[in-house]
Amino acid sequence: MKCRLMPAIDRFETFSPASSFAPGSSSVKHCHGQAEINESENKSFVGVVVMKDARNMLRIFNLLPLLALVLGLMLVSARAQEAGNAAGVAELPEVLAVRVSSTDVRARLVVDLEEVSAFSFVSLADPMAIAVDVRVKGLKIEEGGFPVGDGMISSYNLEQLGADRVRTTLFLSAPMQVQQAYVLEPFDEQPARLVVDLIAETPQAFFERAAQDLANTEKGGGETAPEHPSSEPGTTLVAAETRPLILIDPGHGGNDGGAETPNGIQEKTITLAFARKLQELLIATGRFDVALSRDGDRFVLLEQRVQLARDNKADLFISIHADTFEDPAIRGASVYTRDEQATDVLDKVLAEQENKVDLLAGYELPEAEPAVVNILVDLMRREMRRQSFIAASFIVDQLKPSVRVRRFPLRRADFFVLQSPDVPSILLELGFLSNAADAENLISPRWRDRAAEAVARGIAQYFGQ
Repeated sequence: MKCRLMPAIDRFETFSPASSFAPGSSSVKHCHGQAEINESENKSFVGVVVMKDARNMLRIFNLLPLLALVLGLMLVSARAQEAGNAAGVAELPEVLAVRVSSTDVRARLVVDLEEVSAFSFVSLADPMAIAVDVRVKGLKIEEGGFPVGDGMISSYNLEQLGADRVRTTLFLSAPMQVQQAYVLEPFDEQPARLVVDLIAETPQAFFERAAQDLANTEKGGGETAPEHPSSEPGTTLVAAETRPLILIDPGHGGNDGGAETPNGIQEKTITLAFARKLQELLIATGRFDVALSRDGDRFVLLEQRVQLARDNKADLFISIHADTFEDPAIRGASVYTRDEQATDVLDKVLAEQENKVDLLAGYELPEAEPAVVNILVDLMRREMRRQSFIAASFIVDQLKPSVRVRRFPLRRADFFVLQSPDVPSILLELGFLSNAADAENLISPRWRDRAAEAVARGIAQYFGQ
């Protein structure tokens, strides 16, 4: 077999000692396309491989300090992030208390917090529930399941999910939706609060929402929905179909100053400031038309206030007051509807005080024309009183978690301004100027804003029912 000799590799580009790998005179035989390597040639080939491995090892050795630096920086960064996360969790508030109330048509969740924090909620299909998550570091109360009653929420479960989240799962006996959800900053003696109001929902809409919430959660790669912003005062998450007219009646005015604080601030000034703030909040929603019975310091007859509401076909009349009483311990907000039989002696006294302001201001009430009371008028009055009670109930429900209220804040008295037979009418007592704490709150813009927001939320609920 004839073979052709090929020159062997006789030079290395290497920094290894020449004595270790001496160049040889070996050759490679190529026979019919195959290569044969003799012993001397094989030694030369092995030398080449070893020299290349040596170069690679040296390069890796030279890179070791850089690799160590990179790994060190990664470790420091990971530890810093871990420490930052731990510090972030440590700064979160804790849950102080949880309360759930439920009726046949509505429900409410209130979570007391050390400080304001973010929240989110999702609808769950199986079992039918609404889960509300709050970003907190823990609970100061017991975890577990708790019964609610016979309303639309049968029970709820409270549990810690991870280091920075607590979940309240509301188990539903019928489909529900979140009407509004918001967080209140701590104020006076009240802690920060998350308030979630729920109303009935159609089964189809509920399960569609649950499916969408599940898809959004899976898409986000987490176990909960994105953080949800607080509902704005005067709005709900349920679309409104009407644009009601609200007539706000700031009590007193002109030469009738009403009650007075020890430093001379009059009730007429407090009620007008509150009415303007409430009007501003409601108009900002774009869902209401809002008018004031007076937008300045002028006297308006009680009869004229009632007639304004009737002539303009108002959907709700709200009279604003802040009174005094001989007992300085009496304090807190309350909401009145009309009833000839007052809730108690105090309510009777307050009604009599307000009803005679026209005479005290130098005016005489005209004698009322004899009215023909028939069945239709009687039914109309009953319906207006029923609607007034419903509106008052919603407003009280929103005042309770927001500001200090009287022990029984939903009250009845025979106030003249509440006598309209065809307009739902309520009277809001903001507090008592005869009580030092109430007087301080009533002249505080921060308290006024908080209380006005609560009333706006109640109005939105009433018209969103």
